[in-house]
Formats: sequence, C-alpha cells, structure tokens
Amino acid sequence: MYPAELVAPMRTDLTSAGFAELTTAEEVVNHLDNHEGTSLMVINSVCGCAAGAARPGVKLAVHHSEKKPDQLTTVFAGVDQEAVAKAREYTLPYPPSSPSIALFKDGELVHFVERHHIEGRSAEMIAEHLLDVFDEYC
Repeated sequence: MYPAELVAPMRTDLTSAGFAELTTAEEVVNHLDNHEGTSLMVINSVCGCAAGAARPGVKLAVHHSEKKPDQLTTVFAGVDQEAVAKAREYTLPYPPSSPSIALFKDGELVHFVERHHIEGRSAEMIAEHLLDVFDEYC
C-alpha cells in the first residue's frame, strides 16, 4: 500500500476535476448497482502513464466533450484495495489493469480502456478516444 502523502496529489488531480472517490467496496457496489445513466470510472495509479496520459486525457475529454458521463468516479489501485477489487469485478472479463478507464451505463460495463491502450499514447490521444466513446454512449 502506498503512503497517503505520496498519493494525495494524484488523488487531487482527479477529485479537483469533479471525480468522486470510491474508497470502499460498499461504495463501489452502491454506486454501480444503484446508478442510472452513465458513469466514468478511472482506476487510478501511481505509474507514469497515469500521470502523463490517463489522468490528463480523461480530464481533457470531460472538459471538451459536449456529451459527458452523468457521474465521474475514481478508485485508487495500491491504496483502496477493497474498492479496486470490487470495481474489477464489474470490469470482467478484462484482466486487472491500472491505470484503466471504464464507462458504465446503468451499472453495466459498455467500454473499457486497459493499461496497454494507455501506455505509449499521449493525453490528447486518450482524450480523442474518450470523446468518441462519450458520443456513442452518453
């Protein structure tokens, strides 16, 4: 588990952009089982591709999209272990991946961006992809 002071700026990177943190398995279940509409969930991470591409790309997409998910949420891999484990149950059949980005509609997974789709791509490329996803599902 990572120290709280290490991950605080990485958490704030998303929460300051309007993402709600889900820190327990119960919060993940309550959100996904009881949510109508679309919900974007970022499985956050301390890795470089989260800092350089995933978080900036997600924020760009949300900021520039006319069609946005109804809810923005995040769980933090290596920190909120129970919440991440529960979130990963909802992203099956995809293997565990962090960072990753999941879009749910009425609690069902409709799109998933795995780490290998984030690594080596720019924030702008991630944002462009998500804008297309938002246009289709939101």
